[in-house]
Amino acid sequence: MAVIDDPAAAGISLDPVRARLLAELVEPGSASSLAAKVGLPRQKINYHLRALEQHGLVELVEERRKGNMTERVMQATAASYVISPAALGAVAPDPGRTPDRLSARWLIAVAARTVREVGDLLTGATKAGKRLATFAIDGEVRFGSAGDRAAFADELASAVTALVSKYHDDSAPGGRPYRVVVAVHPRTPREKP
Repeated sequence: MAVIDDPAAAGISLDPVRARLLAELVEPGSASSLAAKVGLPRQKINYHLRALEQHGLVELVEERRKGNMTERVMQATAASYVISPAALGAVAPDPGRTPDRLSARWLIAVAARTVREVGDLLTGATKAGKRLATFAIDGEVRFGSAGDRAAFADELASAVTALVSKYHDDSAPGGRPYRVVVAVHPRTPREKP
């Protein structure tokens, strides 16, 4: 997985033809092989591949001589991509601008910050050849009433606050701060349980 934080690369990746090429290039391929799969002329595929290559979304795997021409075999630099809110610059969601922890806008801003921060950390760890220590919980709860949901939120906030108080150590030499994000939101109707 790669996180795209450059606005130009984000725009390039969102083009439907280029997005399809990225999906096809999880396995190496040439403009000729892609043209057959996508149904576009090889020259048009080459045009899109050059744009993707300029933005670091595909890379050259090998060059093969075929008669009097050289065939370039390309591969996507990742199996999947996420566009970081950092690509939006000043208009990216910011939890500091919407500090109401019960609003959907704040939740989206926190999620956007998480994508931006973890994306930056993942990029750095990948370049350094290191693993990134993270932890996430994903679950589902069905509330019987709005009162139950409110009571759950209060208890959850108290439990997380107690855990943070127990383990937080400002004076730990070499300690590293971690961000804790816990979110509760309705499941969308299209999601399967």
